[in-house]
Amino acid sequence: MNPFQISTRLDGVGFSDIVTIRNRVMELRAAGKPVFEFQGGEPFMPSPEPVKEQMIKALREDRTRYAPSSGIAELRGALVEKLKNKNQINIEERDVIVTNGGTQALYVAFQTMLNPHDQALLFSPYWTPIADMVRGCEAVPVLVSTREARTNGFAATLENHLSDKTKLIYFNTPQNPSGVVFTQAEAEAVADFARRHNLLVIADEAYEDLIYDEPHFSIASLPDMRERTITTFTFSKSYSMTGYRIGYAVAPEAFMSGLQRLTLYSTNGVSTATQYAALAALQLPASYLEESRMAYRVRRDLLVGGLNEIGFPCDMPRGAFYAFPDVSRINRDSRQAFQILLDRAQVASVAGNIFGAQGESHVRMSYSLPLETIEAGLESLQRKL
Repeated sequence: MNPFQISTRLDGVGFSDIVTIRNRVMELRAAGKPVFEFQGGEPFMPSPEPVKEQMIKALREDRTRYAPSSGIAELRGALVEKLKNKNQINIEERDVIVTNGGTQALYVAFQTMLNPHDQALLFSPYWTPIADMVRGCEAVPVLVSTREARTNGFAATLENHLSDKTKLIYFNTPQNPSGVVFTQAEAEAVADFARRHNLLVIADEAYEDLIYDEPHFSIASLPDMRERTITTFTFSKSYSMTGYRIGYAVAPEAFMSGLQRLTLYSTNGVSTATQYAALAALQLPASYLEESRMAYRVRRDLLVGGLNEIGFPCDMPRGAFYAFPDVSRINRDSRQAFQILLDRAQVASVAGNIFGAQGESHVRMSYSLPLETIEAGLESLQRKL
C-alpha cells in the first residue's frame, strides 16, 4: 500500500461543481467581460445592524475565550424557546448543539447516523454536497424523484427505492435547488413511511424563513418523529449571516452524544463572539423576517415571470430563493445549456444535473439579487438567445 495515498473513504467525495462555475465567472470578470451572476446561493442584503453591533460588543468586552463546545448557554436557551414556539419541537437545552453553519450540522449528523454500506434516500434534485457527505461515510446515496413522489404518492415512490440497507431519509424543505416546499400532508406521509420501516430522518430546514404561501412545518414535530430525527438549521439564509458560519442541530439523546463528539474533535465548538451575534439575530422583531420575505417575493415574481415570457418554463418556487427553469429549448443537456447562457447572454447559472439526474434540462438561477441585475439579466436573455 502507498502510505501517501489519502483515505479510501474519500474516493467518492468530490469538489463542488458550483465552485468551478464561480471560478469561471471570476475569470470572465478579470478579463473585463460583464457577467450577470445568477449562480450564487446567499442573501443579497447585508447582515442586520444589531447582529454586527452585538458581535463587535462581544469582542470589545473580551468575550473571546473558549465557549462550551455545544454552545453558550444563553444561545442554546434562546434556541430552545424558538424551536418550541416556532417549530413545535418540544426539547430541552441538552437536545440542541451549535455548529459552524448548517453544513457542519449536516456533516456531523450523517457521520453520526450512517455506517459503511448503509443507504440514504435523497429527494432529488438535491443540494449537491449531500451525496458527497453520504459517500464520505462510505454509505450510498439513493435518489428519489421529488416530482415522481408528488405525482405517484410518497409511500409508493419511496417503497420502490427501499432495500434492507436503507437507513435514513434526507428531508429538505424548502428545497435547494427547486424551491419546492413539502406540505404538512407530504411530511406526514414521509414520517409514516419512516415509522413503518424503522428509518431515521435528517431534516434540513436551512430556508425555513423563506416560504411565501404557507407556514413552515418541521417533520420532527410529528408524533414519534423527534426520537428518530436530527433537524439542522442555519442563521445564514434567514439573517444574511453566511460568513459568520453558525448553525445548529436538534437531536434526541441517542444521537446527541455523536454530534457532540464530532463537533468537539473537529472544531471544538463555534467562535464565541459569533454566538452572541446569533443571539442578537434571534432577538430581532418578527417584522425583519417578514420584510425579507416580501423583498424576495418581489424578486421571485420578477425573475420567474420573465423566464416564462422568454420561453423558459418555470414553476413558481414556493420557498428558498432559487428558480429552476426548463432550458431544454436551447439544449437538453443542462451543462451545455449553462454554457450557452453564459457565452451568449453572459448569464451565469448552475447546470441542473449537478443536483442529480432529475435536474437534467434545467438550470438553477438565484433571485437573491438587486432588482436591476435581474432586469438586466432577463433583457440579455431576451435579446441574445
